[in-house]
Amino acid sequence: MSAGQVAALIAAGAFVVLVVLLAIPLVKLGRTLDEATIAIRKTHEGGAPLLDGANTTLVQVNTQLERVDGITSNARAVSGNVSALTSLFTATMGGPLVKTAALSYGVSKAIKARREAKVAGGPRGRRRGRRRR
Repeated sequence: MSAGQVAALIAAGAFVVLVVLLAIPLVKLGRTLDEATIAIRKTHEGGAPLLDGANTTLVQVNTQLERVDGITSNARAVSGNVSALTSLFTATMGGPLVKTAALSYGVSKAIKARREAKVAGGPRGRRRGRRRR
């Protein structure tokens, strides 16, 4: 064997060792990719029921929101009716009630003033008495 052949054998052996050393990480990388593929597949299979449940929940929420919308529209109608009724009451009964309240207040003040005048002898009685003297 010549020196060139020995060098070729050494180079070929080194190349085989290099291929074996590089093959180990490549095999591990292949296993990792297989596991990632399995995980993605399981996630995809498990995600469909989750999305179906979310869809069902959204349908129920929309149903409840429609009910709440009906309730709020009814409440709006009731408050409008109460407002109209209040305006009607104020327009028809407010003026006479205010006038009645003012009249009753004035009458009570006049009665109190008259009673006080009788108890104290009254300002008219004092004037008459002074004029007579």
